[in-house]
Amino acid sequence: MSFFPINLNMAGRMVTVVGGGKVAERKTCKLLEAGALITLITPALSDKLAKLSEGGFIKHLPRNYKNGDLAGAFLAIAATSDRSVNLAVADEAKNRSILVDVCDDPELSSFIMPAVMTRGDLVIAVSTGGKSPAMAKKIREQLEASFGPEYEQTLRLLGILREKLLTAKGNSAYNKALLSQLAAHDLPRMIKERRYDQLDHLLLKIFGSEFSISHLLEEEKDHQ
Repeated sequence: MSFFPINLNMAGRMVTVVGGGKVAERKTCKLLEAGALITLITPALSDKLAKLSEGGFIKHLPRNYKNGDLAGAFLAIAATSDRSVNLAVADEAKNRSILVDVCDDPELSSFIMPAVMTRGDLVIAVSTGGKSPAMAKKIREQLEASFGPEYEQTLRLLGILREKLLTAKGNSAYNKALLSQLAAHDLPRMIKERRYDQLDHLLLKIFGSEFSISHLLEEEKDHQ
C-alpha cells in the first residue's frame, strides 16, 4: 500500500479525535496549529489535553466513542489502545466518506500524518508509509539540522517579492522567468551570512530599483 502526499487546508475544518493519551495529544496539537476545530471523545485526557479543554481550545466529550460521533467531521483520528474501538471509528469514517487516521494501523487508515519539519511557510513531510515512525522522526531531525531559520526568512522575502511582481508586472510567464533566475542563487546562505548588500545588488540587477530589501519590507509594513 502506498499513500499519496497532499497538503490540506485545515483552517476551520471539523476534526473528531477518539482517544486522550499521548498519541491523541500529539496529533491534536498539530491539527490545532493548522487551525482545525477539534472535538475529543474520551473518558480521560492527558494533562496537556485537559489544559487545552479548560482553555476552550478544544471540545471534550467525556465518554466512550459511539457510532454517529463522526457526523459533520471533515476527518477523524482513532487514537485509542483498543483495536475494536479504532476499527469501529474506521468503519464509520468509511461509511461517511470521512478521512481517517487509525494510529499504528495504516491498513485501516485512509491517510496517515507524516513527521513534519516547518520553517515558517516551508513544510517538509517525511513518511515511511507507517512502517517506521521512528525512522521518519530521525530523518525529520536530520532535516531540522540542515534547514535553519534562514529558510523562513527567505520564503518571507520571496512571498513579498512575488506579490509585488504580480502587482507591478502582471505577465506571469515573465515573472516566472525572473523568479527562476533569482532561485538559481543561494538566497538562504546570503541571509544566514547576512550578506544583505549582495542580496540587494542581486534584486536590483534582476528586478530593478523598486525591489530593494528595505523597499520591499517597507511596503509589507504598509500593507499590514
